[in-house]
Amino acid sequence: MPKQRILIVDDDARLIRLLREVLTAADYDVITCSNGKQAVGMVALEQPGLVVLDIIMADLDGFNVARKVREFSNVPIIMLTAKIKENDILEGFEAGADDYITKPFSCKELLARVQAVLKRAVRPDAISGDSQIECGDLIINLLRRRALVAGREVHLTATEFSLLYQLAVHANQVLFHEQLLGEVWGPEYRNDVDYLRSYIHTLRKKVERNPSSPEMILNVQGVGYMLVLPDTKKE
Repeated sequence: MPKQRILIVDDDARLIRLLREVLTAADYDVITCSNGKQAVGMVALEQPGLVVLDIIMADLDGFNVARKVREFSNVPIIMLTAKIKENDILEGFEAGADDYITKPFSCKELLARVQAVLKRAVRPDAISGDSQIECGDLIINLLRRRALVAGREVHLTATEFSLLYQLAVHANQVLFHEQLLGEVWGPEYRNDVDYLRSYIHTLRKKVERNPSSPEMILNVQGVGYMLVLPDTKKE
């Protein structure tokens, strides 16, 4: 099998060298660039399997790079940055990031997250039963990994779709925080409830009619989340 190609985007030459060494040693094919504008073009031309993207860059920051990439590609994106405020993390997810690693980080953590993101980007091997789930105005096509709201396709990252997929195939069931984190992100994320909360926030903004008063993706306080089908709601 061909090696999985990873694009590293950072204006710190030392960090690029480190990441190249770590990822190459793990048998990935690594390409790099040092500015945001070049990164957008490289995603289009090289079609990497994953982008590791710094946020703070002089010409075009990582948030805007992610937004531009999301106009034409679903390639998984890992944000790599020293910005650790909750608003920064939410902005990264809303721009289309699939994961968020803060500096400083360990090489072991980086590799674990790279592997987890690439795994989430793979289609489910098989889908039994109905290939489409309808939830009011929301239609989820499980085979094509697409979501439509009121007839319009909603752009979801690979991670967002994986989260929606888990909720949809277990519709009307409460999924524990740890269960969702383990299934979507992997066992190493099982305690990152704030991480899940941030993703639910961005997913609601894309599929709910009124994200501040959700009707489909409901929170069971202190327990987990569930996708509620309209015909099962209590009057």
